[in-house]
Amino acid sequence: MIPALSHQQLHDTCTALSSASLIRLVSEIDDHGAIPVCGLARTLADLSTRRIRQAIEQADALGLLTRTPGSVGLSAAGRDLADVYDATARWARRHNYPAPLCDFAGRIQHTFALLGTSAAGEHVGELGRIHRLMAEWVHTHQRNRSTYGVAA
Repeated sequence: MIPALSHQQLHDTCTALSSASLIRLVSEIDDHGAIPVCGLARTLADLSTRRIRQAIEQADALGLLTRTPGSVGLSAAGRDLADVYDATARWARRHNYPAPLCDFAGRIQHTFALLGTSAAGEHVGELGRIHRLMAEWVHTHQRNRSTYGVAA
């Protein structure tokens, strides 16, 4: 059985994983496969070079990426995080959270913000699955890793 995250661990994890640039990077690779390094700016055209670099650095620090000569793909931790992102976005879409019309990253950011606050108590039953997926991801992939505030 995976131990539940404390409120502080959940808050820190939600904060660390809710960067729009990180969400875009992980989701893009999950949806389309490894991205050639020279194609990152073209693939993530809505992000500045600085934001792409920050997302890569954060993803590397969290162990989300694998590298082959010339491309960037997802590690097991990255693929599992993509699954957490997908489940979170599905929950948010189903509940029109935060609004009926919202982009993928926005739904994840708002849902993680809700999950990481005490206000999540009103949605405990509904958000329980997301909380369990997050706890499983942290327990499986982030043991003793404190970069970006994520540690089991």
